[in-house]
Amino acid sequence: MESVKQALDIAISQVRKNIPSFTEVCQNHSSVNGFYPPCKNNQWTCGFWPGELWLSYEATGDKIFKNTAEVQVKSFINRIDNKISVDHHDMGFLYSPSCVAAWKVTGNKEARDAAIKAADQLLSRWQEKGQFLQAWGAMDSSDNYRYIIDCLLNTPLLYWASRETNNPEYAEKARRHTATCMANSIREDGSTYHTFFMDRETGKALRGVTCQGYKNDSYWARGQAWSIYGTALAYRYDRKEEYKAMFQKTLAFYLKKLPDDMIPYWDMIFNDSNAKHDDEIEPRDSSSASIVACGLLDMAEQLKETGKTEYQEEINRYKELADKMMQSLIKNYSVKDSTISNGLVLHGTYSKKSPYNTCTPEGVDECVSWGDYFYMEALTRMIKADWNLYW
Repeated sequence: MESVKQALDIAISQVRKNIPSFTEVCQNHSSVNGFYPPCKNNQWTCGFWPGELWLSYEATGDKIFKNTAEVQVKSFINRIDNKISVDHHDMGFLYSPSCVAAWKVTGNKEARDAAIKAADQLLSRWQEKGQFLQAWGAMDSSDNYRYIIDCLLNTPLLYWASRETNNPEYAEKARRHTATCMANSIREDGSTYHTFFMDRETGKALRGVTCQGYKNDSYWARGQAWSIYGTALAYRYDRKEEYKAMFQKTLAFYLKKLPDDMIPYWDMIFNDSNAKHDDEIEPRDSSSASIVACGLLDMAEQLKETGKTEYQEEINRYKELADKMMQSLIKNYSVKDSTISNGLVLHGTYSKKSPYNTCTPEGVDECVSWGDYFYMEALTRMIKADWNLYW
């Protein structure tokens, strides 16, 4: 536990050093040669930096983190009020670690109102035929009539909005989207599709494909990670045994494909024996390990809350797995020297081009903003099991 506390202290120190550069602006989705450039609040990833600030404030009580986070929150209020780059499904990634966090931590009512507006914006992506939240693109376009596995981390915003407003529509749409995702996006062996197309005329499931994985039938690591944490959160908000079963199924596949140090390659079709080819070594995706650790710790906490002794072995296993993953990140991937990087965790992968996908290559073998955030969240969960999650 001492190594975990020390790792969180180092991460908080790095966040503190970044405040002068990222008070009025956001961090880019990924670093460039180890350093995040600033960006406007118009990316889907901009919510993770304020999330790091709130986690730092909760850990230390130092108002410099709170004050900086509140400047960021004002930017998010402006973003949703003026509909700046919000015509997509990533409202949860944007508003849960920024504005929902602000409401939970400080009782900021303006932040709460902005997060509810973000939930309304997310509902505007609802497609009745097919029962899903469309990821991006024109709502009347057959080419974009699809959802992606990532949205399992956006639906918690809807569950939260339902509780806050006593409006069941938010949770009902989240529930239906989750059911569609569970039915189609998780393959029989527990691996996942990144994106899934539906028929615009009939709503029937058409096909799963990759956008960011190596190819359509491979196993994009971050997508697999979203499925693990996402099914844990789905189980938290709807205590359905099939969600827990899907958590176990997707986790089992993920664990089976891990290399020796428990940090996946960017696509899990690669392993220690085939990752080196044509004088190239495939990059890792450290962010996936942090996401999975959060899912493991969340499920462990949920099972503990039941008070059932028969879950104890399962609880212990999930905690042990999370600890092994995090110890590997701490030892071999975390940034310990701010002259090397202004991020928290090295060797993340945002978007890697392959012969079979349509990716724009960027953020390959770099720090990635969500990887930094989920690394801090996992460390926080390990230290404080009853942490009030932002999701």
